Amino acid sequence: MQIKRSALQGSVLLLSSSLPGLILPPAAAIENMSRVNTGTAMNYWLMKSEPDCFSWDDFVAKGRAEWDGVRNHLAQSHMKAMKKGDRAFFYHSNIGLEVVGIMEVVEEAAPDSTDDTGRWIAVHLAPVEKLKRPVTLKAMKADPALADMVMLRQSRLSVSPVTPAHYRHICKLGGL
Repeated sequence: MQIKRSALQGSVLLLSSSLPGLILPPAAAIENMSRVNTGTAMNYWLMKSEPDCFSWDDFVAKGRAEWDGVRNHLAQSHMKAMKKGDRAFFYHSNIGLEVVGIMEVVEEAAPDSTDDTGRWIAVHLAPVEKLKRPVTLKAMKADPALADMVMLRQSRLSVSPVTPAHYRHICKLGGL
C-alpha cells in the first residue's frame, strides 16, 4: 500500500488495489490499515439520503435496500471499499440534517440497477438501529471531538468514511 498526502488539509490518500483513492483523515488512515492489511477490521461510513425521497422510516419498512444513484467518483470509491458487516450512519440530508440511524452493509459493491451505462456501483444495506436522539449537523459542527470528521470538511459528499472514534462519539450523542 502506498500513502501520500492529498490536497485536502490534514488528509492522506490511500493507494491500494482494494481501496483505490480512498481519502481519509490521518487518524482514519492509520485505523483503517488493519482492514487493508488483513481484511478483518470493521469500517464505518456516513451515507446521506434526502428524507423526502427515501427516509429512515422508508428504509426500515423495506428492511433492506440498494444504495443506488450515487454518481460522484469519490463517493463511489468509498462504496467500493465497503465490506459486508461494515456499519454506516443513515443521515437525512437537505431536510432535517441529522444522523438518524445505523445500517449494515449486507452486500458489497455490485452494478447499480439504476445505471444503464454500467459505469456505477451500488451496495445493499439493512437497518440495524435507530438513534434514540438524532444527532444534528449543527451539534456535530459544534463538537470539538468531531472537528476533523470528513463529512464536515467535505459536506457535499454523499458517502464518506467515519473513524471508529467518531462513530463511537456519534453513537453516544445519539443515546446508544
